[in-house]
Amino acid sequence: MTTPDDTTQALLIDLLSRVAQGDELALKQLYDLTSGRFYGLALRIVRAGELAEDVLQESYLSIWRSAADYRASLSPPLAWMGLIVRSRALDLLRRRTGERVQVTDSLDELTEDSLEGDSPDPAQCADASQQAQALHRCLAQLKGPQREVLSLAYLRELSHGDLAEQLKLPLGTIKSWIRRGLEQLRLCMGAFN
Repeated sequence: MTTPDDTTQALLIDLLSRVAQGDELALKQLYDLTSGRFYGLALRIVRAGELAEDVLQESYLSIWRSAADYRASLSPPLAWMGLIVRSRALDLLRRRTGERVQVTDSLDELTEDSLEGDSPDPAQCADASQQAQALHRCLAQLKGPQREVLSLAYLRELSHGDLAEQLKLPLGTIKSWIRRGLEQLRLCMGAFN
């Protein structure tokens, strides 16, 4: 997996800082530099080009509104923006009545879109939607860095070592956050069942 070099990281951090100050040109530059990558992410989740474009538009609006909340010390810019894109894509799937998101205990299957026939069972769709909402609430209860590490580990399929290197954190911290985060999610999801 290729990681952005330090120059690219610094540029993205600078652009996010300018976006936080209301610089529209910086948002355009940020979009030009990153939209291809995030369109691909959105497309993998929603599986339709038109929907991926909608996700991208909503995502950059969210980035515009929340750029002041970005902290480079907590997360690389691409990871932070990627979480926004992923969240908007999952939100769109939940809003769509014709599609299902099946949530399992394993986060690596979080965005799996499974259609078991031409006409999905409405009860199963409702159950999957409730599970997705429960998981979203449970993820929101995790501390920011812990939630981010879990998301990166399972959605980008990064190893513990890759995460430690990318986030510049000790390997033990990464392992502890993932272990504790999964345990908190398991307990939280148990309360919804």
